[in-house]
Amino acid sequence: MVRRRFLQSLAAAAGAASLAAGERTGVKLGFDTYSLRAFRWKAPQLIEYAASQKLDTIQITSLGDYESLDAGYLARVRDQAARARIVLEGGTGCICPSSRAFSPNGPPARERVLEGLRVAKAIGAACMRCYLGGSVDRLGPLPMEAHIENTVKVFRSVRGEALDLGVKIAIENHDGDMQAREVKTLIEESGKDFVGSCLDTGNPLWVVEDPLVTLEVLAPYVVTTHVRDSVLFEHPRGAAGQWVVLGDGNVDFAKFTERFRAACPGVAMQLEIITGRPPRVLPYLEADFWKAFPNARAGEFARFVALAKSGHPYMGAMVVEDVAGTHPPAILEDALKEQQRLDLERSLEFARKKLDVGIAWRA
Repeated sequence: MVRRRFLQSLAAAAGAASLAAGERTGVKLGFDTYSLRAFRWKAPQLIEYAASQKLDTIQITSLGDYESLDAGYLARVRDQAARARIVLEGGTGCICPSSRAFSPNGPPARERVLEGLRVAKAIGAACMRCYLGGSVDRLGPLPMEAHIENTVKVFRSVRGEALDLGVKIAIENHDGDMQAREVKTLIEESGKDFVGSCLDTGNPLWVVEDPLVTLEVLAPYVVTTHVRDSVLFEHPRGAAGQWVVLGDGNVDFAKFTERFRAACPGVAMQLEIITGRPPRVLPYLEADFWKAFPNARAGEFARFVALAKSGHPYMGAMVVEDVAGTHPPAILEDALKEQQRLDLERSLEFARKKLDVGIAWRA
């Protein structure tokens, strides 16, 4: 009897150890298709590339990433991904009708959301990423609260269809539009049963927010991600930030991943690696800067300042593609492609080797 109990305890311990190991390696790893934007690849090529990299998933972030929205074509995309054991996520663009990012040439916001949801369903995706706007909306004729209210109205209008399709809307904290608490408000007022967060780790900088604060606030709502690293450092006007390869910045991704793994079970880490952009100044020492952030919390801003004090400018080599008022010469196109591919693959390696993320590559 004693021997039986001893053996049972050994089996239980082994099971617990196995579960713990599974938890340590159970985060799916993939990428957002914008990472390879210079290639202009469509869904079949992107899936083929993901399979070659032994990835678990892809977020097809734009409807422009498909050659067609025909049902037969989308079914072939879904089937190709299934054969490659790649989990697909869907996406579309700006869906806030009052945002400056919302194109006036096209269907109403409600129809854009519905189209994104239907395409996501057709490819077998469980979520559909979209965004409200950008930093210019914080100082436009309408306050951010009005843009949030307009987005909530759009989302509520499609609740029935979203639930019927079984596809969750994933609103991104995008390019300086919302702080984490504003995203939380949008999700809760829309309905967290069908709206969640696409947690972006690069964009918090543009709203003077530490990415770990963003995770802490939004963790209960996260359904997908855009993960990338940044350097944030002090500047005479406040701070400056720049996006870099995962592992090259001063965001503590070991701590981020530990908290993400515990707080967001089942959510994939989709790397959205965006390099080739110059540093961006955040002049928080100037009074006018704060007109865009009337509700910022001092304690959370202090963590942003501490992050800036820990960093320094990025000194590595980089082909810069996005310079205001200019366009890269044609001769740089191949260099930009190679940079995007290398920077994504370096980031994937860091995620696997240093953060212990990814499932398929272990097989």
